Amino acid sequence: MRGFWQGAALGLAGLALACGGDSGKQAEGGQAAEQLSGTIDVDGSSTVYPITEAMAEEFGKSQGGNVRVTVGVSGTGGGFKRFCAGETQISDASRPIKDAEQEQCAAAGVEYLDLLVGIDGLAVVVNPQNTAVQCLKVEELKRLWEPGSKVNTWAQVRAGLPDEPIKLYGPGTASGTFDYFTEAIVGKEDASRGDYSASEDDNVLVQGVAGDRNALGYFGFAYYQENKDKLKAIEIDGGTGCVAPTPETVASGTYQPLSRPLFIYVNREALKRPEVMEFVRFYIEMAPELVPQVGYVARPAADYQQDLQKLGPSQGDQPR
Repeated sequence: MRGFWQGAALGLAGLALACGGDSGKQAEGGQAAEQLSGTIDVDGSSTVYPITEAMAEEFGKSQGGNVRVTVGVSGTGGGFKRFCAGETQISDASRPIKDAEQEQCAAAGVEYLDLLVGIDGLAVVVNPQNTAVQCLKVEELKRLWEPGSKVNTWAQVRAGLPDEPIKLYGPGTASGTFDYFTEAIVGKEDASRGDYSASEDDNVLVQGVAGDRNALGYFGFAYYQENKDKLKAIEIDGGTGCVAPTPETVASGTYQPLSRPLFIYVNREALKRPEVMEFVRFYIEMAPELVPQVGYVARPAADYQQDLQKLGPSQGDQPR
């Protein structure tokens, strides 16, 4: 996954271009598909959910309510399980699909197109009343979260920190955020201590940390952005000094190792349905505008244009 992210990060120097003039395409997409109707089922990552939900809302407006897009939040792993079973047309994912999941899709005859829709950082957060902790090294986080960890107080994390118990909050094991964090911090995907408060709903994690002065948790950067008044983000030292999570550090890749790509996976057979094709085209066309609005980092505009070319012509461009 880190290799994939590093490749994705190469084009981020043109980020400023990504928020530019594609907004007119909403009307174009809506005009091309104004006679469409049907239901599109999406499930998966709670991290990607805000992006897809915003897209679904705007697309629904452009269709006058004739196309209904339902968006579930069962986690990246749960979303792929449904997607590979043919139950959904689109799967939100905060990590690339695993080999075992690819095999499940192949066994069920599900072919897919993966589209990188934005960039996210993982925020490690504490309660604002915790004034002792400003920055944590990756190795300190590893000792805290690795399987079998006996680190239960702040003083055990680092000499000089308060000798007070830590209450840990994090995503459940079906979450792509869990997968990414464990690989980036612990060094092995799915390797984590189990004695923490887990939830697939990031809002539950926010409430947990906000309600406990000695708590520490992690989740997508966008959820921290939405709850800055309740939480304090910890700077991360990945070996080159302490770096705070910000849109700029996430975009540049300097916030390491907790920056990651976000995807949607689309069933190729479902793309033959006009309403699915037009929704996916709408999603990519509107990403430069809507992805930053919901707290994530957009890719360069040229990258989204390349993805549109993968999809082929709009339904409105094809002979009727």
